This record gives sequence, structure tokens and C-alpha cells, in this order.
Amino acid sequence: MAVHVKNMTTGKPGKLILAFSLSLVAGNVFQQLYTVVDTMVVGKYLGVSALAALGASDWLNWLMLGVIQGLTQGFGIRMAQEFGAGRTEDLKRSVGSAAVLSMLSAVLLVAAGQIFARPVLMLLQTPQEIIGYTLLYLRIMFAGVPVVMLYNLLACILRSLGDSRTPLNAMIVASVTNIVLDYLFVLGFGWGIAGAAAATLIAQAVSSVFCFFHIKRIAFLKLSRADFQLRRDLSARLFMLGLPMAFQNGIIAIGGMIVQFVVNGYGVIFIAGFTATNKLYGLLEIAGTSYGYAMVTYVGQNLGAGRHDRIRSGMRAAMGIAMATSAFIAVCMLVFGKYLLGLFISGSPEVVEQTMQIAYFYLAVMSVCLPILYVLHVTRSALQGMGNTLLPMMSGVAEFVMRTLSVILLPLLMGETGIFFAEIAAWLGADVVLVISYFYVMSSLRPE
Repeated sequence: MAVHVKNMTTGKPGKLILAFSLSLVAGNVFQQLYTVVDTMVVGKYLGVSALAALGASDWLNWLMLGVIQGLTQGFGIRMAQEFGAGRTEDLKRSVGSAAVLSMLSAVLLVAAGQIFARPVLMLLQTPQEIIGYTLLYLRIMFAGVPVVMLYNLLACILRSLGDSRTPLNAMIVASVTNIVLDYLFVLGFGWGIAGAAAATLIAQAVSSVFCFFHIKRIAFLKLSRADFQLRRDLSARLFMLGLPMAFQNGIIAIGGMIVQFVVNGYGVIFIAGFTATNKLYGLLEIAGTSYGYAMVTYVGQNLGAGRHDRIRSGMRAAMGIAMATSAFIAVCMLVFGKYLLGLFISGSPEVVEQTMQIAYFYLAVMSVCLPILYVLHVTRSALQGMGNTLLPMMSGVAEFVMRTLSVILLPLLMGETGIFFAEIAAWLGADVVLVISYFYVMSSLRPE
């Protein structure tokens, strides 16, 4: 098993960012693959009601995942900066402290998830015919939070060191595991929606083990018992990076739950169509998310090395790559979108047609506006890589405000189709905050 650590403080920025991102894109494709397979198996073999039940869990599940990813990505920012600066001992202490803080946080999140899952679903007015299945799915997923936390922490450690290949390999193994278990648990054992949740968690556990054994082979990252001792100052610095990102993701998810509340009022067919497109959301933003991870590592390492000029040139290169990629994905979705959506939808011809009309219109709206989302990912991640997680957090607040106002007001003007433009309004609100913030932060850096 080779070690793929990469120093990104030298070399052409565009080439480095693209090469680093390609492994992340491929890894995210496999991660999305098992999400898509979950949805496809549930929608095709368990029916529209089961698909709607899965969709009703989306934002609450994403709330938990967003908090986990925010914390671990924040911890990873400090690791990237210390690696770029060559501070190996400080890097080891950060890794050890992040591991302890992550596991303590996971325990609290498990308890919160189990306590609040049912009340939140009730508050969102989840239809009675699907709430039982939705709650079952969430309880299983929330019980597996420590596994999800572990994978995200290990992947962030590797990415902070410039290794995007190992998380890719982990995702390939996890995807194969998940797909096999989906069919075994849902179709073979007849476990229904619970089988889809169990398959996902087992796949995450497999990817965690894969990453863990790779990290053990990194010579300069051999941790001692002392590295796991919590130090007040270091813990505070890690949380100062992680908590704003967790809050940012959390408030975005709450905005999404408000959208889900409105969607739930339009009935099961509308929920199913909305869910089918949301399951392709990950494919739409897959490259943008990957470019974001690349920028956190690239900017963090170069900030640690004092190479501010490379931050500027890297941002220009990343933005050009992002615009070209988003346009390409948009065209693909507009051309092949109906075929992809058809993988998730089953039922009578009338039900399929109604669900497809809802799903494809929503997909077309998001595809055409995709460059707006890619500006968000690149700019937000560049700011985070510079250690500024407060301004990106404010962009999350802007997303929340725009998404909430739009989903409440637009249906009054446009009918149910107005709901589909709430997501675009949220992206635009975040972009305004992020672009202004980026130029402000860059102006404060000392020129080379």
C-alpha cells in the first residue's frame, strides 16, 4: 500500500488542483453511487411511498452529516496548515486531539439524533403513511454516527496531507460493499428501508478501516499516547475552526427542512418527484464539492508556507475549471436527466408520468443554474483554507434566509413550481456574501 502524501506549495496551481480533484471526483462518484443505488432499490422495488419516506429523511439526515463534516473539515484545515509549514509535532498533536474531540462529539450527536428524530418529523408534518418508515431509517442511520464520524475524520486527515487517492480507493471498496448489501438486505432478506440504512453504515465502516490502515503507514504521523491528550488551547483552536463550519452546515440543513415542510404539504407524488431529483443533486455538485476539498488543502498548505501569491493564482485556476465543469454537467443532465430519473420511479403509468414531470422540471432548473453553485463551493472553500470559517458561516446564514423566504413567498406567486427556485435563490445569497468576503480577506494578506 503506497503513501500518497502531496505537498501543494510548489508546482502549477491549476494542474495541482485538477489532479488532486480528479481522485476526489471519482471518490465522490462512488459515494454517490451507493446513495443512488439505495434510492433506486427502494424506489423500484418498494414503491413510491417508500421513496417518499426516504426523501422525507433527507434533510434531517443531512443535518447530522453536515455537522459531522463541518467539524472534521474544520479540524483538517489546521492539519493542512501545519503540514504546509512543516510543523510535524504540531500536526501529530492536532490529529490526536481531533480524534478525541470527534468521538466525544459523536456520542452527543447519537443521543441528540435519537431523542429529536420523531419530534422533528412530526413538526415537519411528515405524512402519516410514510412517517414510520422514515423514522426507522433515521434511527438506524443516527445509531451509526460514530462510524460516519470516523470515516470523515480519517478522510480529512488524508486530504490535509494532499492524499486524495486513498479516500477514492476507500469509496470504491465501500460502494461495491453497499451495492451488494443493498440487494442482499432489501431483496434477499426482505428488510425493506431498514436494509438500505444498514447497508450504508456497513459500507462506511469498511471505508473507515481502509483509511485507518493507510494512515498507520505514514511514517511521520506515528502518534504517541501524549498526542491524544486534550490541551485546552489546541482544543479551542480546533473547535474555532470546526464549530462555525458545523453551524454553517446545520443552518443550511434547517433551511432544507423548512423546504421539506412545504413540500410535504403537496402530497406523496410531489414528495417522490422532489426526492428523485434531490438524489441526483449529489451528481450535480460532485465536481464542485471535490474542487472545494482541493481548495481547502491547497490554500491551507500555501497559507502555512506563506505563499499568498499562490493562493490568488490557484483561485483563478480553480474558478476557470469549475465554470467549464459545471457547464458540461448541466448539458449532460438536460440530455440524459429523464433516463436517470426513471431509475428511481415506479408505479402505474399515470403515477410515473406525474412524478417524472415534477422531477425533471426541478432537475432542469438546477442544471441551468449550476455555475452559481460552483462559485459557492470554490470561494467558500478558499476562505476556509485560509482559516476563516466565520465568513463562510455567514454565507450559510444567507443561504438559510434566502431559501426560507423563497420557499414561503415564491409558491404564492408561481404555485408549486416556485419551490424549485428556492435552492437557486439560496446559492445566489451565499455567493454575494462569499465573493465580497474573499476579496476582503485577500486584501488583508500581506503582499509577497
